[in-house]
Amino acid sequence: MTPKVLFVDDDPNILAAYQRQLRKQYLIDTALAGERGLEAVAKAGPYAVIVSDLKMPGMNGIQFLARVREMAPDAVRMMLTGFAELQTAIDAVNEGNIFRFLTKPCPPEILSKALDSGIEQYRLITAERELLEKTLRGSIKVLTQILSLLNPEAFGRASRISRYTREIGLVMKTREIWQLETAAMLSQIGFILLPEEALKKIYHGQQLSPEETQLLDMHPFITADLLKNIPRLESIARIISYQEKHFDGSGIPVDDVRREEIPLGARILKVALDFDTLLTAGDSKSKAIPQLKQRTGWYDPSVLTALEAVVWIEGKFQVRVIPLRDLQDNMILDDGVFTTGGTLLIAKGQEVNQLIRKRLHNFAEIEGIKEPLQVLVPLR
Repeated sequence: MTPKVLFVDDDPNILAAYQRQLRKQYLIDTALAGERGLEAVAKAGPYAVIVSDLKMPGMNGIQFLARVREMAPDAVRMMLTGFAELQTAIDAVNEGNIFRFLTKPCPPEILSKALDSGIEQYRLITAERELLEKTLRGSIKVLTQILSLLNPEAFGRASRISRYTREIGLVMKTREIWQLETAAMLSQIGFILLPEEALKKIYHGQQLSPEETQLLDMHPFITADLLKNIPRLESIARIISYQEKHFDGSGIPVDDVRREEIPLGARILKVALDFDTLLTAGDSKSKAIPQLKQRTGWYDPSVLTALEAVVWIEGKFQVRVIPLRDLQDNMILDDGVFTTGGTLLIAKGQEVNQLIRKRLHNFAEIEGIKEPLQVLVPLR
């Protein structure tokens, strides 16, 4: 796709001149002053390069490019001005992270060279980001697959929690759905280090010894410390480190962070974790939510409200008993799946995907699995 360039100026004649001079070389959009420039960034982007005049009424170029930096951090930002004061240049670079500072009038050949450099910089930025994202997705996939092999119960819990957090996030209209799902899927990694006896008690809602409770309290920090070493997972690590923090500031970690200072992802994750614990212990969804509400100060009220909406939506399911060959993506396992020898493969509550189906078919061919399977199918 050909990279796009946006010019922002309060003089329509100058914008028209840019179009005439550069339209054969680049895809050019123009915007009359800062507010319209922001609209263009929001509605017509992404732009490889954004060039702004400095002196504009209402919102000057420095303020405009600072906003652009928040909205489109990958876009390369340039400043055009009729005078080049040192302090102006310093402010532009510091506040808007300006790639290049050009003086007016700027000859077409110099402007073209600057745009070419900006487009190349944009390509480098986006290529690096795409590489990091692929590496990140690969790292997350490896971690979750290891968890599924070493501890199917923990993986099952992580899958259930991931579904709850995603649905709560959608109800709350947060833009960080990927962060929520990833934090939930990785939140149980620390369980690998817990003794098997403690894990059995946790999964069956039984009382832990003081020593086991201390180990359980440590598992979010163990996971967070592991994730801090992976680029771009710092925010996920912080969510997980606060997943046992109460809304009023009690709980762990013991610090002064409270209420909205707690990451939203952690507030959602806390509700999802405790909700799942009650369900695992045998409570119905209709009984679990009132129990959560009785824990004064533990949860963000807006998250509990969103959970209620999710539970109402999730009530629209039909229970079906099917052979393995009929298993489809988006079905939810209403019971654990075991080999014929009694080994748990997939825990109850997991949403079926391609990876789960492939694993079950592999085991069915080699060792055999107990059929039929009991699943929940969304009503249409």
